[in-house]
Amino acid sequence: MSALRKKFGDDYQVVTTSSSGSGFGNQAPAEKKRKRQRFVDKNGRCNVQHGNLGGETSRYLSDLFTTLVDLKWRWNLFIFVLTYTVAWLFMASMWWFIAYIRGDLNRAHNDKYTPCVANVYNFPSAFLFFIETEATIGYGYRYITDKCPEGIILFLFQSILGSIVDAFLIGCMFIKMSQPKKRAETLMFSEHAAISMRDGKLTLMFRVGNLRNSHMVSAQIRCKLLKSRQTPEGEFLPLDQLELDVGFSTGADQLFLVSPLTICHVIDTKSPFYDLSQRSMQTEQFEIVVILEGIVETTGMTCQARTSYTEDEVLWGHRFFPVISLEEGFFKVDYSQFHATFEVPTPPYSVKEQEEALLLSSPLMAPSLCNSGEKNNSLDCLETLEDNDNTTKLPSKLQKITGREGLPKKLLRMSSTTSEMTYSFGELPMKLQRISSVPGVSDDKFGGKASKISTEPISKSVADLPPKLQRLAGGGRMDGHLPPKLRKMNSDRFT
Repeated sequence: MSALRKKFGDDYQVVTTSSSGSGFGNQAPAEKKRKRQRFVDKNGRCNVQHGNLGGETSRYLSDLFTTLVDLKWRWNLFIFVLTYTVAWLFMASMWWFIAYIRGDLNRAHNDKYTPCVANVYNFPSAFLFFIETEATIGYGYRYITDKCPEGIILFLFQSILGSIVDAFLIGCMFIKMSQPKKRAETLMFSEHAAISMRDGKLTLMFRVGNLRNSHMVSAQIRCKLLKSRQTPEGEFLPLDQLELDVGFSTGADQLFLVSPLTICHVIDTKSPFYDLSQRSMQTEQFEIVVILEGIVETTGMTCQARTSYTEDEVLWGHRFFPVISLEEGFFKVDYSQFHATFEVPTPPYSVKEQEEALLLSSPLMAPSLCNSGEKNNSLDCLETLEDNDNTTKLPSKLQKITGREGLPKKLLRMSSTTSEMTYSFGELPMKLQRISSVPGVSDDKFGGKASKISTEPISKSVADLPPKLQRLAGGGRMDGHLPPKLRKMNSDRFT
């Protein structure tokens, strides 16, 4: 399906139309939306107007050439005609004034009198003389004589002033006509951007293309995200600019723009769209500004093309149609499918939600959850693992800690006190570890120092400890409540 917009005053309506061979399904009925205020139009024009400049408007006159080039064509043509007209009338008036001061107008028909300019009788004849001199036409009827030094000086001034006016206006018109903005009109951007999976990662994509056969040398693309936000200090930023990575580290932003290319922005933890989901796009307001720069191959001038995508122009779960096909001896680009997209399976969740769900569903999180609390003991950890529906057996690491890989869960729960004593010594102070050391513990675990500790002070010191530390020290209080088989298994573990 392709979307067409029909304007109705300040509003527009999205109309879906079917195209043959596109393979789209039925879409939701069209809805009226309020026209989105854009910072950059689709054609690249920035919707910014400068006001209340005050005395700063004089800065435009300091750079008059650039000011004339930036004007619209109708103003350029008006200034072009007006400048030449004023200059011609001014110089013709100067020639008429010299003839009037010398009295040449009254004695022009006297053959014995030598005027300043021959055959100048009135203002029209003076104007024709100026045009013949300025345009180097020279019909030979009107000419300057050697009896008029002021006419010679005025002729030199006219030649210099005419050269300056010609260079300024003709140069301005040439730059205006050869501006690279016209070259930017042959650079295309897709009407919509798309978000879908590529190489196993959620990716924002849009397409660029070059309609001319001449290349863009050193083409580079950049993306800016314009979004309002509020700082922790309470400052409101209406148009905060954030950079979107389109391949700076890998060099993918340097384009070989011979055929249409799909520009990709991988959404990861560093992306501003890290927490963007399909549902949150309905309430978000942002604008993606795309800037494509390059050198025009034919003129060597730098060209810049711009466009933008608002949140309603980003299609979730879509991918662009391929436009390149292999023909006999060449590759053919079909620009009729340049803007076309089709739906693909894409999770509606953000990258942040997907990563959190992956971490919660991972079985490796079970030991960390058990060891996260300081007050959790092995009995609470085993009950948590038993109540978990996704866990059918204890992890191997936890089985090695308890030393009961072959026992059922009930026996593991009953012998959890012994396993507490095994890996709780490392959390006790060094004096308590020395007091609570057991003769049956291997020497390798304590660096060979356990054999040097006497067992006699242990029995005396355990009675002086609090009840909780007596249980951790293995004072034999819990073995009395165990069955004979379990007491034998518990005693064998320390022998």
